[in-house]
Amino acid sequence: MLKNDHLDAWDRESFFHPSTHLAQHARGETPTRVIRTASGCHIEDRDGKRLLDAFAGLYCVNVGYGRQEIAEAIADQAKELAYYHSYVGHGTEASITLAKMIMDRAPAHMSKVYFGLGGSDANETNVKLVWYYNNILGRPEKKKIISRWRGYHGSGLMTGSLTGLELFHKKFDLPLTQVLHTETPYYYRRADLGQSEEQFVAHCVAELEAMIAREGADTIAAFIGEPVLGTGGIVPPPAGYWPAIQAVLDKHDILLIADEVVTGFGRLGQMFGSDVFGMRPDIITIAKGLTSAYAPLSGSIISERMWSVLEQGTDENGAIGHGWTYSAHPIGAAAGVANLTMLDSLGLIANAGTVGGYLNQTMAVALADHPKVGDVRGQGMLCAVEFVEDKDERRFFDASAKIGPQVSAAMLERGVIARAMPQGDILGFAPPFCLTKAEADEIVEKTVDSVTAVLG
Repeated sequence: MLKNDHLDAWDRESFFHPSTHLAQHARGETPTRVIRTASGCHIEDRDGKRLLDAFAGLYCVNVGYGRQEIAEAIADQAKELAYYHSYVGHGTEASITLAKMIMDRAPAHMSKVYFGLGGSDANETNVKLVWYYNNILGRPEKKKIISRWRGYHGSGLMTGSLTGLELFHKKFDLPLTQVLHTETPYYYRRADLGQSEEQFVAHCVAELEAMIAREGADTIAAFIGEPVLGTGGIVPPPAGYWPAIQAVLDKHDILLIADEVVTGFGRLGQMFGSDVFGMRPDIITIAKGLTSAYAPLSGSIISERMWSVLEQGTDENGAIGHGWTYSAHPIGAAAGVANLTMLDSLGLIANAGTVGGYLNQTMAVALADHPKVGDVRGQGMLCAVEFVEDKDERRFFDASAKIGPQVSAAMLERGVIARAMPQGDILGFAPPFCLTKAEADEIVEKTVDSVTAVLG
């Protein structure tokens, strides 16, 4: 295949990349990577370099690359009807079918799904609906949203505010005043090393209760959280965390938004993370796994109790004033139908649980004795390795050393893509669900080699 020698220049001259050091990239200090093709768990760039993608793009190519069934569904839909809007009761066969398929898989108390394009706009939708809900109920002061430090919920104005990571606030005048942040359920980074998991959960609950008391429950509308922290470090919650949090929210009539953009549709080995942890959300945010990123699509799954109030609102005020041009886009919906069908027919969710468990166990054993590996954790097809300067004292590296990025770069040299997570020296893994045990072994082997190369 002929290489287009202008692409590198065009990229630096024309392309504004997200989450990128803009000046370094413009100066040519960081590479332009042009990905040409992909299949299964592997991608290939235009120079023919083949890489095992142990992060599934951005936790999103769940069924794996190169699935012709989804490509054909997209092509067939584009030929038949590339677009029509979903306003004022309009739909397509694909969008209506996908809505039904989602509700068949959602927790029993959920009622309807609203479609968007990505996780950020879905969480913007969620905040607006929560505010609408409380206005209809005559509670105009009940508007604040509690999130957690290190949570990730998007990059918009409200969603960037909900995100509890410094990079997404710095110099953007975020977070906005309606957003509060409470303790993150990150047991390894607890301040009091003497706390048991049970005591740490009690601490998280006490911090939340104290915030609610300070602010007033009548001012707090919702609590948003990922079942397992994703971008904040791939951190499963300590045992009993979600039931304890749910009890606090129920007591104070605070809605729960379960952000399942990463965990939804099988990444934890079950359809939803809410099922895994016994959460009872009022809204579930979905995106990545809905189409395995073969086309942009997101959704907000709304509970029965919220839906009844939204209906009341339109009886009182007319049509709801919220919509996106591309809501329920038929091409995205067609990709979603084919994707969910494939998850079922190939048993990929079960494989995510089985092979994901194997990956986590094998990784933990392989790195157990390394003096610079403080923690190996994960659940389902999510895994993380956290590096420390001193394991016994749990002393972390100075951020300027960039240990996580160094190990990630060493992995790339060895043909495996892993992600250096923000705010810590953490290496993250979120492979496609079709990962085999042999591929899991390769990931572990290359991780050990890379850690040894960087840290000895």
